[in-house]
Amino acid sequence: MIQALSNVLLPVMLVAGLGALVSARFPIDQATIARVTLYLLSPALVLNVLLTTRVQAGEVLTLGAAYALTVAGSLLLGWLTGLRAPQAQRRSLTASVGIWNSGNMGLPIALFAFGQAGFAHATLLFLMSFVGMYLVAPVVYTARVRRPDQPPPSAGGMLLNMVRLPAVWMVALGVTLRALHLQPPEGLMRGVELLAQATLPMVLLSLGLQLGSGGWPRLDARVWLATAARLIGGPLLGLAAGLACGLRGEVLAVLVLSASMPTAVNALLIAREYGGEADTVARTAFLSTVLSVPTIAAVVALLPRLTG
Repeated sequence: MIQALSNVLLPVMLVAGLGALVSARFPIDQATIARVTLYLLSPALVLNVLLTTRVQAGEVLTLGAAYALTVAGSLLLGWLTGLRAPQAQRRSLTASVGIWNSGNMGLPIALFAFGQAGFAHATLLFLMSFVGMYLVAPVVYTARVRRPDQPPPSAGGMLLNMVRLPAVWMVALGVTLRALHLQPPEGLMRGVELLAQATLPMVLLSLGLQLGSGGWPRLDARVWLATAARLIGGPLLGLAAGLACGLRGEVLAVLVLSASMPTAVNALLIAREYGGEADTVARTAFLSTVLSVPTIAAVVALLPRLTG
């Protein structure tokens, strides 16, 4: 199991490490790279997953409810790790715990642990997490703490912050095309697939660029606490949420495994876009990714008790 996990983790660390090396030696415009990923590559990935993943409505509703509960609990844990911290850092810690890497780490590990059937459920969770990230993160970073003498936040303003990212538009487009049983021309889909395939390397490079520009990351107490909340609190919340929603067997195990993944690198890109503390997110993503090898191995060792 450790060898299998290292085969997944090593490429992740290699690409991020190369980004850190380049950033340490040359000036890199990180904001431009982040915007290319957010506004071009990530939307293509969302559309490609929506149009190519086959799911059933019942599974979507039940698993979606369990995922939503897990996210809500994780966001609360993240908020607690940021108590008495500056607002920008508290929001970044909240996002770091509430947004996890169910894609480039979660998918291959699910395939190894459960085979093709489990991989299908893991893909569905990846899609939910990807969409949820672009819906929840803007709210986390832009919601105001209102004083009693202030008017309530505008619903229109909150909605605008949620839909400024094209990934949300692609959700609407993909769902509409699926509902109408329409398939875009093959040439167009090949272009979308090419862009989607470029997303993962770019987000990993973004993590490396952030870490490399600031040298070896400073791992303070809050980063360690947020990492523990993500790697230990995450799977426990996933288990509780899954049981509460009636999930059992392999589907429950897939949810728990997904919730045990480290902080998503995409959380760093959104922190940059919305003015969060990108350094805090980058440090949490780095530490949680490194420490996820033993924690994920422990989770996978315990999963047979859920599927048996």
